[in-house]
Amino acid sequence: MISVIIPVYNEEENLPILAERLFFVLRKLGGEFEVIFVDDGSTDKSLAVMRGLRDTYPQVRIIKFERNCGQTAAFDCGFKVAKGAMVVTLDADLQNDPNDIPKMIEKLKNCDMVYGWRRKRRDPLLKLISSKIANYIRNKLSGEDIKDTGCSLKAYKKDCLNNLKLYNGMHRFLPTLVKLEGFKVAEVEVSHHPRKYGKSKYNVRKRLIWPFLDLLAVSWMKKRHLRYEWEEI
Repeated sequence: MISVIIPVYNEEENLPILAERLFFVLRKLGGEFEVIFVDDGSTDKSLAVMRGLRDTYPQVRIIKFERNCGQTAAFDCGFKVAKGAMVVTLDADLQNDPNDIPKMIEKLKNCDMVYGWRRKRRDPLLKLISSKIANYIRNKLSGEDIKDTGCSLKAYKKDCLNNLKLYNGMHRFLPTLVKLEGFKVAEVEVSHHPRKYGKSKYNVRKRLIWPFLDLLAVSWMKKRHLRYEWEEI
C-alpha cells in the first residue's frame, strides 16, 4: 500500500484540483493506496472541502489539528498513522506535481528515501534567492550536498520513518536525519509549478532565521551521532 500525506493550511481552492490529479496518478499505479490530509488548523473552508472529497474518494482520511502546529507536526502525525509500506509527501498548493510520484516510487526500489529536486522553480524572485541562500548554508554547515532541502515531494519506505524523532522545523532536514539512521537516500528531479491560489505560508524569517537555528541543532546531532561497530563473542 502507498500512503500519501498532505499537510493542509488554508488551501480550499487547491484541494479539489489536487485530488483529481492525484487520484488519477494513484489509480494508474495500481494497488492499494490511501490519501491522508492533515488539516493544520485551517481557518478557511479547507476542512469542509476535505470532507466533501472523502465522500467522493473513499481512500481519503482526514486528521484535524485543533490549532496551527506547522508542517513538521503534520508530517510527523501522518507518518504515525500511515498504513502503507511506502509513504509519499507533497504540498497541497499545487506546486508539487503528482505526475512525479511514479518515478519516485520506482527510484525507491533501490534506496530507502527519495527527495525531489525542483531544478526549475516557479517562485517569486525573493523566495528563490532566500531558498538558494538557505540551501547553501544548510549544506555548508551540515556537510551535505542536497540540492533542494525544501521540496515537500518525497517518498519513503515506512521502515526508515519508524524511529525518527522530529522536532518543530525538522522537516527541512529529513534526508539528513534518515541518513543518520543508516538508510540510503537518493534524489529525483521533479517539476514545479507557480502558485495560482492562496498565499505562501513562508516569509524570509521563516525561511532563513528559524531554519538556521534548527540547522545548528542538526549539525550538532550529526557531529555527536554515535558510530561504532560491535560483535558479541
